[in-house]
Amino acid sequence: MSDDPGPGAEYRYARHLSIDVVGGAGQERIQQADVLVVGAGGLGSPVIAYLAAAGVGTLHIVDPDIVETSNLQRQVIHTEADVGRPKVDSAKAFVESLNSEVEVHTHETEFGPENAESLVADRDVVVDCTDNFRARYVINDACTLADVPFVHGAVYRLEGQLGTFGTSDDGPCYRCLFPEAPPEEATPDCAVDGVLSPLPGTIGTMEATEVLKTVANFGEQLDGRLLVYDGEDMTTETLPMRQNPDCPVCGEHAEIDSLTEIEYSHPFSIE
Repeated sequence: MSDDPGPGAEYRYARHLSIDVVGGAGQERIQQADVLVVGAGGLGSPVIAYLAAAGVGTLHIVDPDIVETSNLQRQVIHTEADVGRPKVDSAKAFVESLNSEVEVHTHETEFGPENAESLVADRDVVVDCTDNFRARYVINDACTLADVPFVHGAVYRLEGQLGTFGTSDDGPCYRCLFPEAPPEEATPDCAVDGVLSPLPGTIGTMEATEVLKTVANFGEQLDGRLLVYDGEDMTTETLPMRQNPDCPVCGEHAEIDSLTEIEYSHPFSIE
């Protein structure tokens, strides 16, 4: 990709070029960025849409699922015509129709310890758009070991949370915040308890914002802070997060060098 956004880009991305903290240099970095999005569902839909619209150079999209009718309530890059189609194929078609300059690579597979290291390698940012703790811990561990920043988002009913990890040397990782998952019977399940249609869009667009800030190098990321959003009361709270010096992945005496050393079974703790 050219180092110059080009004359067409001046018009297409004019609203970015007009923002002093983004400008031509920031847009150039956006167009050169290589981003991995894990999950093409409720959170992945707005993330993929807005990163494509912003002109992110390369998108890798990982998802093993097909589009189902029940997805359409919140997964806005998919349509009725896509039902039965792999989500990654539907997502790729959406991106190509929105911005043909974006290079899209699809991976119709589950994101797990057997492929995480290769998928994360050489990415500029990884975006966690998953709905289960196993994937979140794998993302955290792979990104932390590879020194690749990642943006985490999660939604449940009318609530959501957002955090960015790996953009500072002394920031926490996801395991510092959640050393282990809650008991399986207490694990939130949107398929059972529901999620309000716009909520993934709210959290997902904020995830996309964090990605653009990270790759274009402007603003202050949420590293070291967890943003909690309550859609029912329309309130937000930002909670401080600190690195755990005893964290087995990012702590002072961490000895984990590979995902093969970790047993990814509930509650996903590392002894």
